[in-house]
Amino acid sequence: MTNIAPPIPRLRDLSSPPKQLYYRGTWDEALFTKCAAVVGSRRMTQYGRMVVEKLVPQLVEAGFTIASGFMYGVDQAAHRECLECGGRTIAVLGWGMNWNGLDREDKNLMEEIEKKGLVLSEWEEQKPALWTFPQRNRIVAAISQELYVVEAAEKSGALITARIARTLKRTIWAVPGPVTSKTSEGTNQLLADNLARMWLPVRGAQKNETAVTNPLVRLLETEPMHASDIARALGEPIDKIGAQLSLLVLAGDVVEREGTFYVS
Repeated sequence: MTNIAPPIPRLRDLSSPPKQLYYRGTWDEALFTKCAAVVGSRRMTQYGRMVVEKLVPQLVEAGFTIASGFMYGVDQAAHRECLECGGRTIAVLGWGMNWNGLDREDKNLMEEIEKKGLVLSEWEEQKPALWTFPQRNRIVAAISQELYVVEAAEKSGALITARIARTLKRTIWAVPGPVTSKTSEGTNQLLADNLARMWLPVRGAQKNETAVTNPLVRLLETEPMHASDIARALGEPIDKIGAQLSLLVLAGDVVEREGTFYVS
């Protein structure tokens, strides 16, 4: 059932706040007390997926509600990961609450979100359109205290959300990505322009656990290797190995010199 949402104080920071919000789920003001938005590319890479799998559990453990825009790619990965690790999530739609164009998988995810969080929209019947997604983005940015950009191309909706968050004086984090990846051009530029703080995986106890259990790290403990050799040795696709290596380098568990990877 669709309900009319009570006022959300942070939306008053917008120059043009929504006149009305609709929701499904169980309304709980505590969801907005400590809220972080996780956004990124619809064309999420294996690297982006692995970042979400590290980032979201850390945010949930820190007590954050996870907000995102329910689109395929990083948004839905963030919602799913949040639910899987026992967190609470808010999905802000770029269409009306009663629009019936979702496939079965998306409907199932929405139903799961409604059980443990909220689905929000400022429309009841609106169909998705080019203009509705930037409208949605301003709500995602406004209800959150912090914004995490996982992957973003040079021109992307995630960067629109980051610009809005900046005008609202929200804390913006960006995850650095491979310089050869188109889907990391936007995040890397945010960092280069000092428009976002750099997010890196938590080190410490997690590093020791990774070194003990990660087959890739254990393989590199025997000898330094190139990514293609690691992929052959582990029987994994090269893109998956490349994503794992990028995260391990960011975490400081592995170092790379002239294409060869070593345990740090």
